[in-house]
Amino acid sequence: MSPAAVDLPPRHRAVFISDVHLGSRHCHAAELADFLGQLRCAKLYLVGDIVDFWWMAQRRASWGAAQQRVVEALHALARGGTELVYVPGNHDRPVRRFCGLVLPAMQLRRRAIHETADGRRLLVTHGDDYDGITHFGGLQERFGDWLYYRILTGNRLTNAARRRLCLRYWSLADWLKRRSGAAERYIDRFVQAGLDDARRRGLDGIVCGHIHRAGLCERDGLVYANDGDWVESLTALVEAMDGSLRLVSHRGDTLARVPARMRPVREELRGAA
Repeated sequence: MSPAAVDLPPRHRAVFISDVHLGSRHCHAAELADFLGQLRCAKLYLVGDIVDFWWMAQRRASWGAAQQRVVEALHALARGGTELVYVPGNHDRPVRRFCGLVLPAMQLRRRAIHETADGRRLLVTHGDDYDGITHFGGLQERFGDWLYYRILTGNRLTNAARRRLCLRYWSLADWLKRRSGAAERYIDRFVQAGLDDARRRGLDGIVCGHIHRAGLCERDGLVYANDGDWVESLTALVEAMDGSLRLVSHRGDTLARVPARMRPVREELRGAA
């Protein structure tokens, strides 16, 4: 085996990323470009809010060399044989007009069903469909949005200082949210809404984004997987060749894991015959 082959990272069956928010000043585009540059996978799901059209319409767009590297990395993956599936979210809502199209390098879907190697069928959706169930609405919600973007600004400034001190990335925004009872109750309602939707559809779980809280667990026999975001958590969800799922950081560290589902003994014997 050649030295170059030894250096190649492991190949994943599928990878899920969302809430990149390209075009907003809070996007960690450089870290995402590095992550995508090392990625090898058969299928890549872009689970919404990849380009932040909302931010660019309301504020001055932030687009530089790092953002362009992300686009080039996606093109390189497609050229290398990775199947791209784009499921738009609320911040890239205009793309939903084109859902159903199969382009040369990408499929556009309003939502998708991903079947893992161990036979689990997972709903893939951004997650904003559950806003009517989970949000308070009105002035309280608008204030929450205003406060959140101020927190993200603090997050960006904090990590700029940490980089100068040669310290690893740390999410101030996530640290603050985990100390808020209201935020935790909102996230729990969101998780339950997604699992209820998957159950109604007769599926085995859900993969989503939207709330900027990465998570991976099994609850009541269903899989809940939130691949996180690239403004706070800098995480992705990966499926291994055996169907096991891992939540990983931008550095490749495993943050949570759901093992592959055991196949029935009868099915294993049939495969060995």
